[in-house]
Amino acid sequence: MNRTADVVVIGGGIMGMSIAYHLAARGCSDVVLLEKEEQFGTGATGTNAGGIRHQFSTRVNIELSRRSIEMIERFPQEMDQEVDINLCGYLFLLDNDRDVVSFKENIALQHSCGIETELLDPSEIARFAPQMQIDDIICGAFYGKDGITDPHSVLQGYTTQARRLGAQLETGKSVSDIKMKAGRIQSVGLEDGTWIDTPTVIIAAGPWSGVIGELAGVDLPVDPVRRQIMVTRPIEGVGPDFPFMIDFSKSLYFHYESGGILTGMSNPDQPVGFDTSVDEAWRMTHFVNAAERMPVLESSEVLTEWAGLYEVTPDAQPILGKLPQVEGLYSCTGFSGHGFMHGPVCGLLLAEEVLDGSAKTVDIDSLRWERLESGLVAGEYNVV
Repeated sequence: MNRTADVVVIGGGIMGMSIAYHLAARGCSDVVLLEKEEQFGTGATGTNAGGIRHQFSTRVNIELSRRSIEMIERFPQEMDQEVDINLCGYLFLLDNDRDVVSFKENIALQHSCGIETELLDPSEIARFAPQMQIDDIICGAFYGKDGITDPHSVLQGYTTQARRLGAQLETGKSVSDIKMKAGRIQSVGLEDGTWIDTPTVIIAAGPWSGVIGELAGVDLPVDPVRRQIMVTRPIEGVGPDFPFMIDFSKSLYFHYESGGILTGMSNPDQPVGFDTSVDEAWRMTHFVNAAERMPVLESSEVLTEWAGLYEVTPDAQPILGKLPQVEGLYSCTGFSGHGFMHGPVCGLLLAEEVLDGSAKTVDIDSLRWERLESGLVAGEYNVV
Protein backbone atom coordinates (compact mmCIF):
# COMPACT_ATOMS: atom_id res chain seq x y z
CA MET A 1 0.00 0.00 0.00
CA ASN A 2 1.10 3.56 -0.71
CA ARG A 3 1.79 5.98 2.09
CA THR A 4 -0.56 8.95 2.41
CA ALA A 5 -0.22 12.62 3.33
CA ASP A 6 -2.45 15.66 3.28
CA VAL A 7 0.41 17.77 1.88
CA VAL A 8 3.79 16.88 0.36
CA VAL A 9 6.39 19.64 0.37
CA ILE A 10 9.32 19.11 -2.01
CA GLY A 11 12.50 20.81 -0.81
CA GLY A 12 14.18 20.99 2.59
CA GLY A 13 15.62 24.50 2.52
CA ILE A 14 14.24 27.61 4.19
CA MET A 15 11.13 27.78 1.98
CA GLY A 16 10.08 24.16 2.36
CA MET A 17 10.78 24.10 6.09
CA SER A 18 8.92 27.35 6.73
CA ILE A 19 5.94 25.96 4.79
CA ALA A 20 5.98 22.70 6.75
CA TYR A 21 6.13 24.57 10.05
CA HIS A 22 3.34 27.01 9.21
CA LEU A 23 1.08 24.24 7.94
CA ALA A 24 1.66 22.22 11.12
CA ALA A 25 1.17 25.31 13.28
CA ARG A 26 -2.28 25.69 11.68
CA GLY A 27 -3.17 22.12 12.68
CA CYS A 28 -2.27 20.41 9.38
CA SER A 29 0.12 17.90 10.92
CA ASP A 30 -0.14 15.27 8.15
CA VAL A 31 2.64 17.00 6.21
CA VAL A 32 5.56 15.17 4.59
CA LEU A 33 8.61 17.20 3.56
CA LEU A 34 11.02 15.53 1.14
CA GLU A 35 14.67 16.56 0.80
CA LYS A 36 16.84 14.78 -1.77
CA GLU A 37 20.13 15.41 0.10
CA GLU A 38 21.19 13.71 3.32
CA GLN A 39 20.90 16.95 5.28
CA PHE A 40 18.44 19.84 5.22
CA GLY A 41 19.56 23.21 3.91
CA THR A 42 22.57 22.10 1.88
CA GLY A 43 21.37 23.83 -1.30
CA ALA A 44 20.67 27.52 -1.76
CA THR A 45 19.84 28.03 1.94
CA GLY A 46 23.19 26.72 3.08
CA THR A 47 25.29 28.71 0.61
CA ASN A 48 23.76 32.20 0.75
CA ALA A 49 25.19 35.32 2.39
CA GLY A 50 22.48 35.70 5.05
CA GLY A 51 21.39 39.21 4.12
CA ILE A 52 17.99 40.63 5.12
CA ARG A 53 16.86 43.94 3.63
CA HIS A 54 13.85 46.13 2.97
CA GLN A 55 15.43 47.99 0.04
CA PHE A 56 13.53 46.65 -2.96
CA SER A 57 11.92 48.32 -5.97
CA THR A 58 8.48 46.63 -5.85
CA ARG A 59 5.86 47.14 -3.19
CA VAL A 60 5.25 43.41 -2.78
CA ASN A 61 8.93 42.64 -2.12
CA ILE A 62 9.16 45.49 0.39
CA GLU A 63 6.15 44.04 2.20
CA LEU A 64 7.55 40.49 2.10
CA SER A 65 10.76 41.83 3.64
CA ARG A 66 8.96 43.85 6.29
CA ARG A 67 6.92 40.87 7.44
CA SER A 68 9.81 38.40 7.30
CA ILE A 69 12.29 40.59 9.16
CA GLU A 70 9.72 41.19 11.90
CA MET A 71 9.32 37.41 12.17
CA ILE A 72 13.11 36.91 12.35
CA GLU A 73 13.37 39.55 15.10
CA ARG A 74 10.75 37.61 17.10
CA PHE A 75 12.40 34.25 16.37
CA PRO A 76 14.16 33.74 19.73
CA GLN A 77 10.90 34.27 21.65
CA GLU A 78 8.46 32.51 19.30
CA MET A 79 10.64 29.70 17.98
CA ASP A 80 13.03 29.17 20.93
CA GLN A 81 16.01 29.62 18.60
CA GLU A 82 18.68 32.34 18.56
CA VAL A 83 19.46 33.56 15.03
CA ASP A 84 22.37 36.01 15.57
CA ILE A 85 20.59 38.92 13.92
CA ASN A 86 22.77 41.99 13.24
CA LEU A 87 20.93 45.04 11.92
CA CYS A 88 24.07 46.75 10.66
CA GLY A 89 22.26 48.35 7.72
CA TYR A 90 22.56 47.93 3.95
CA LEU A 91 24.44 50.60 2.00
CA PHE A 92 24.08 50.58 -1.80
CA LEU A 93 26.89 52.45 -3.60
CA LEU A 94 25.73 54.16 -6.80
CA ASP A 95 28.21 55.24 -9.49
CA ASN A 96 26.00 56.28 -12.44
CA ASP A 97 23.07 58.58 -13.12
CA ARG A 98 20.70 55.83 -14.26
CA ASP A 99 20.95 53.96 -10.95
CA VAL A 100 20.69 57.20 -8.97
CA VAL A 101 17.39 58.06 -10.70
CA SER A 102 16.01 54.55 -10.14
CA PHE A 103 17.06 54.45 -6.49
CA LYS A 104 15.49 57.85 -5.81
CA GLU A 105 12.22 56.45 -7.18
CA ASN A 106 12.67 53.29 -5.11
CA ILE A 107 13.35 55.30 -1.96
CA ALA A 108 10.13 57.25 -2.49
CA LEU A 109 8.27 53.94 -2.77
CA GLN A 110 10.01 52.59 0.33
CA HIS A 111 9.04 55.73 2.28
CA SER A 112 5.41 55.20 1.26
CA CYS A 113 5.70 51.73 2.81
CA GLY A 114 7.14 53.06 6.07
CA ILE A 115 10.77 52.20 5.26
CA GLU A 116 12.88 55.29 5.94
CA THR A 117 15.78 54.70 3.55
CA GLU A 118 18.27 57.59 3.38
CA LEU A 119 20.21 58.96 0.42
CA LEU A 120 23.79 59.59 1.55
CA ASP A 121 26.43 61.81 -0.03
CA PRO A 122 30.04 60.58 -0.31
CA SER A 123 31.14 62.26 2.95
CA GLU A 124 28.37 60.45 4.85
CA ILE A 125 29.29 57.16 3.16
CA ALA A 126 32.91 57.63 4.25
CA ARG A 127 31.81 57.96 7.88
CA PHE A 128 29.87 54.69 7.70
CA ALA A 129 32.58 52.73 5.88
CA PRO A 130 36.00 54.43 5.80
CA GLN A 131 37.54 51.22 4.40
CA MET A 132 35.83 51.73 1.04
CA GLN A 133 37.31 53.57 -1.96
CA ILE A 134 34.48 55.83 -3.14
CA ASP A 135 36.10 58.39 -5.47
CA ASP A 136 33.71 57.39 -8.28
CA ILE A 137 30.58 57.12 -6.12
CA ILE A 138 27.83 59.70 -6.63
CA CYS A 139 25.73 58.77 -3.60
CA GLY A 140 24.45 55.82 -1.57
CA ALA A 141 21.15 54.40 -0.30
CA PHE A 142 21.15 53.33 3.35
CA TYR A 143 18.62 51.79 5.72
CA GLY A 144 19.78 50.99 9.23
CA LYS A 145 17.21 48.27 9.92
CA ASP A 146 18.56 46.01 7.16
CA GLY A 147 21.34 43.58 8.07
CA ILE A 148 22.40 39.96 8.31
CA THR A 149 21.39 36.84 10.21
CA ASP A 150 22.32 33.15 10.31
CA PRO A 151 20.44 31.02 7.72
CA HIS A 152 21.36 27.76 9.50
CA SER A 153 19.80 28.92 12.77
CA VAL A 154 16.58 30.05 11.09
CA LEU A 155 16.34 26.71 9.29
CA GLN A 156 17.04 24.80 12.51
CA GLY A 157 14.31 26.70 14.33
CA TYR A 158 11.71 25.78 11.73
CA THR A 159 12.96 22.18 11.59
CA THR A 160 12.71 21.71 15.36
CA GLN A 161 9.28 23.28 15.68
CA ALA A 162 7.81 21.58 12.60
CA ARG A 163 8.85 18.19 14.00
CA ARG A 164 7.44 19.07 17.40
CA LEU A 165 4.10 19.81 15.75
CA GLY A 166 4.03 16.47 13.92
CA ALA A 167 5.37 17.21 10.42
CA GLN A 168 7.38 14.35 8.88
CA LEU A 169 10.69 15.73 7.64
CA GLU A 170 12.69 13.27 5.54
CA THR A 171 16.16 13.43 3.98
CA GLY A 172 17.61 11.28 1.21
CA LYS A 173 14.21 11.21 -0.54
CA SER A 174 14.48 12.20 -4.19
CA VAL A 175 11.24 12.72 -6.13
CA SER A 176 11.13 10.89 -9.47
CA ASP A 177 7.50 11.22 -10.56
CA ILE A 178 4.26 13.05 -9.92
CA LYS A 179 0.99 11.40 -10.97
CA MET A 180 -2.18 13.26 -11.86
CA LYS A 181 -5.71 12.03 -12.49
CA ALA A 182 -8.38 14.15 -14.19
CA GLY A 183 -6.18 17.23 -13.83
CA ARG A 184 -5.57 16.77 -10.11
CA ILE A 185 -2.55 15.74 -8.05
CA GLN A 186 -2.80 12.08 -7.12
CA SER A 187 0.58 10.89 -5.81
CA VAL A 188 4.32 11.52 -5.60
CA GLY A 189 6.80 8.81 -6.57
CA LEU A 190 10.25 8.48 -5.02
CA GLU A 191 13.43 7.06 -6.52
CA ASP A 192 13.35 4.21 -4.01
CA GLY A 193 10.13 2.99 -5.64
CA THR A 194 7.70 4.11 -2.94
CA TRP A 195 4.69 6.35 -3.52
CA ILE A 196 2.88 8.90 -1.36
CA ASP A 197 -0.79 9.45 -2.15
CA THR A 198 -1.66 13.10 -1.63
CA PRO A 199 -4.03 15.75 -3.00
CA THR A 200 -1.53 18.58 -2.49
CA VAL A 201 2.08 19.12 -3.58
CA ILE A 202 4.12 22.27 -2.95
CA ILE A 203 7.25 22.81 -5.06
CA ALA A 204 9.87 24.54 -2.91
CA ALA A 205 12.97 23.00 -4.45
CA GLY A 206 14.86 26.21 -5.16
CA PRO A 207 17.12 25.90 -8.24
CA TRP A 208 15.74 22.39 -8.88
CA SER A 209 12.11 23.55 -9.01
CA GLY A 210 11.96 23.56 -12.81
CA VAL A 211 12.93 19.89 -12.84
CA ILE A 212 10.16 19.07 -10.35
CA GLY A 213 7.63 21.12 -12.33
CA GLU A 214 8.39 19.04 -15.43
CA LEU A 215 7.36 15.89 -13.55
CA ALA A 216 3.87 17.40 -13.28
CA GLY A 217 3.89 18.68 -16.87
CA VAL A 218 4.29 22.31 -15.77
CA ASP A 219 6.85 24.72 -17.22
CA LEU A 220 8.32 26.62 -14.28
CA PRO A 221 10.81 29.10 -15.78
CA VAL A 222 13.32 28.79 -12.94
CA ASP A 223 16.97 28.58 -14.02
CA PRO A 224 19.87 27.53 -11.77
CA VAL A 225 22.72 30.07 -11.99
CA ARG A 226 26.04 29.73 -10.14
CA ARG A 227 27.15 32.42 -7.69
CA GLN A 228 30.24 32.26 -5.46
CA ILE A 229 31.41 33.76 -2.18
CA MET A 230 34.75 34.14 -0.39
CA VAL A 231 35.46 34.91 3.28
CA THR A 232 38.70 36.41 4.59
CA ARG A 233 40.50 35.88 7.85
CA PRO A 234 39.99 38.66 10.45
CA ILE A 235 40.85 42.19 9.32
CA GLU A 236 41.87 44.84 11.84
CA GLY A 237 39.41 47.70 12.13
CA VAL A 238 36.42 45.85 10.66
CA GLY A 239 33.69 45.09 13.19
CA PRO A 240 30.03 44.03 13.43
CA ASP A 241 28.84 47.59 12.78
CA PHE A 242 30.30 47.50 9.25
CA PRO A 243 27.29 47.84 6.90
CA PHE A 244 26.33 45.29 4.27
CA MET A 245 27.91 47.14 1.34
CA ILE A 246 26.70 46.69 -2.25
CA ASP A 247 28.58 48.15 -5.21
CA PHE A 248 25.39 48.05 -7.21
CA SER A 249 26.51 48.46 -10.83
CA LYS A 250 29.06 45.67 -10.38
CA SER A 251 26.76 43.34 -8.39
CA LEU A 252 29.59 43.26 -5.84
CA TYR A 253 28.95 43.03 -2.10
CA PHE A 254 30.72 42.88 1.26
CA HIS A 255 29.69 42.24 4.85
CA TYR A 256 31.34 41.54 8.19
CA GLU A 257 31.83 37.85 8.94
CA SER A 258 33.56 36.51 12.10
CA GLY A 259 36.14 39.29 12.18
CA GLY A 260 36.76 39.27 8.43
CA ILE A 261 34.85 40.15 5.29
CA LEU A 262 32.45 38.00 3.28
CA THR A 263 32.34 39.13 -0.34
CA GLY A 264 30.66 38.01 -3.54
CA MET A 265 30.17 39.26 -7.08
CA SER A 266 27.63 38.05 -9.64
CA ASN A 267 28.95 37.00 -13.03
CA PRO A 268 26.58 38.50 -15.66
CA ASP A 269 27.75 35.94 -18.24
CA GLN A 270 27.36 32.88 -16.02
CA PRO A 271 25.64 30.12 -18.05
CA VAL A 272 22.64 28.26 -16.66
CA GLY A 273 23.53 24.99 -14.95
CA PHE A 274 23.91 23.07 -11.71
CA ASP A 275 27.72 23.33 -11.44
CA THR A 276 28.72 24.47 -7.92
CA SER A 277 32.48 24.22 -8.25
CA VAL A 278 34.44 27.43 -7.71
CA ASP A 279 35.22 29.16 -11.02
CA GLU A 280 38.91 30.08 -10.68
CA ALA A 281 38.82 32.64 -13.52
CA TRP A 282 35.83 34.45 -12.02
CA ARG A 283 37.47 34.22 -8.60
CA MET A 284 40.29 36.47 -9.86
CA THR A 285 37.87 38.88 -11.56
CA HIS A 286 35.89 39.10 -8.32
CA PHE A 287 38.94 39.61 -6.12
CA VAL A 288 40.43 42.36 -8.33
CA ASN A 289 37.15 44.28 -8.25
CA ALA A 290 36.69 43.69 -4.53
CA ALA A 291 40.21 44.95 -3.72
CA GLU A 292 39.71 48.04 -5.86
CA ARG A 293 36.57 48.92 -3.93
CA MET A 294 37.95 47.84 -0.51
CA PRO A 295 41.75 48.20 -0.67
CA VAL A 296 42.36 46.52 2.70
CA LEU A 297 41.50 43.23 0.99
CA GLU A 298 44.75 43.38 -1.01
CA SER A 299 46.68 42.26 2.08
CA SER A 300 44.00 39.95 3.48
CA GLU A 301 44.07 36.16 3.49
CA VAL A 302 41.19 34.12 2.08
CA LEU A 303 39.84 31.72 4.71
CA THR A 304 37.27 29.86 2.62
CA GLU A 305 35.34 30.04 -0.63
CA TRP A 306 32.31 28.28 -2.08
CA ALA A 307 29.74 28.40 -4.86
CA GLY A 308 25.98 27.98 -4.73
CA LEU A 309 22.97 28.51 -6.98
CA TYR A 310 20.49 31.31 -7.53
CA GLU A 311 17.01 30.28 -8.72
CA VAL A 312 16.36 32.84 -11.44
CA THR A 313 13.11 33.77 -13.18
CA PRO A 314 12.74 36.04 -16.25
CA ASP A 315 11.65 39.04 -14.13
CA ALA A 316 13.71 38.23 -11.00
CA GLN A 317 10.45 37.71 -9.09
CA PRO A 318 9.28 34.53 -7.34
CA ILE A 319 6.43 32.33 -8.54
CA LEU A 320 4.09 31.94 -5.57
CA GLY A 321 0.79 30.21 -4.94
CA LYS A 322 -1.51 27.86 -6.82
CA LEU A 323 -0.41 26.68 -10.24
CA PRO A 324 -3.44 26.79 -12.55
CA GLN A 325 -2.37 23.87 -14.76
CA VAL A 326 -2.89 21.18 -12.09
CA GLU A 327 -5.36 21.16 -9.21
CA GLY A 328 -3.53 20.76 -5.91
CA LEU A 329 -0.11 21.91 -7.20
CA TYR A 330 1.56 24.98 -5.64
CA SER A 331 4.82 26.85 -6.15
CA CYS A 332 7.15 28.71 -3.78
CA THR A 333 10.29 29.28 -5.81
CA GLY A 334 12.21 31.57 -8.18
CA PHE A 335 13.38 34.21 -5.69
CA SER A 336 16.41 35.15 -7.82
CA GLY A 337 18.85 35.66 -4.96
CA HIS A 338 16.59 37.10 -2.23
CA GLY A 339 14.79 33.96 -1.11
CA PHE A 340 16.26 33.38 2.35
CA MET A 341 15.12 36.77 3.65
CA HIS A 342 11.54 36.10 2.44
CA GLY A 343 11.38 32.51 3.70
CA PRO A 344 9.53 33.17 6.97
CA VAL A 345 6.55 35.01 5.52
CA CYS A 346 6.37 32.91 2.34
CA GLY A 347 5.92 29.77 4.44
CA LEU A 348 2.99 31.50 6.13
CA LEU A 349 1.54 32.61 2.79
CA LEU A 350 1.69 29.11 1.27
CA ALA A 351 -0.02 27.69 4.36
CA GLU A 352 -2.79 30.25 3.80
CA GLU A 353 -3.00 29.30 0.11
CA VAL A 354 -3.50 25.63 0.97
CA LEU A 355 -5.69 25.91 4.06
CA ASP A 356 -7.69 29.08 3.36
CA GLY A 357 -7.83 29.00 -0.44
CA SER A 358 -5.74 32.12 -0.89
CA ALA A 359 -2.89 34.02 0.78
CA LYS A 360 -4.16 36.82 3.02
CA THR A 361 -1.25 38.26 5.00
CA VAL A 362 0.31 39.74 1.84
CA ASP A 363 -1.32 40.23 -1.57
CA ILE A 364 0.74 37.97 -3.86
CA ASP A 365 -1.35 38.32 -7.02
CA SER A 366 1.53 40.08 -8.85
CA LEU A 367 3.77 37.05 -8.10
CA ARG A 368 1.45 34.32 -9.34
CA TRP A 369 2.25 32.12 -12.35
CA GLU A 370 -0.49 33.80 -14.39
CA ARG A 371 1.67 36.91 -14.91
CA LEU A 372 3.93 34.82 -17.13
CA GLU A 373 1.01 34.15 -19.50
CA SER A 374 -0.10 37.76 -19.83
CA GLY A 375 3.34 39.34 -20.16
CA LEU A 376 5.84 40.04 -17.44
CA VAL A 377 5.12 42.75 -14.90
CA ALA A 378 7.90 45.16 -13.97
CA GLY A 379 10.70 43.06 -12.56
CA GLU A 380 12.67 43.63 -9.39
CA TYR A 381 15.41 46.23 -10.03
CA ASN A 382 17.37 45.77 -6.79
CA VAL A 383 18.82 42.36 -7.61
CA VAL A 384 22.47 41.63 -6.86
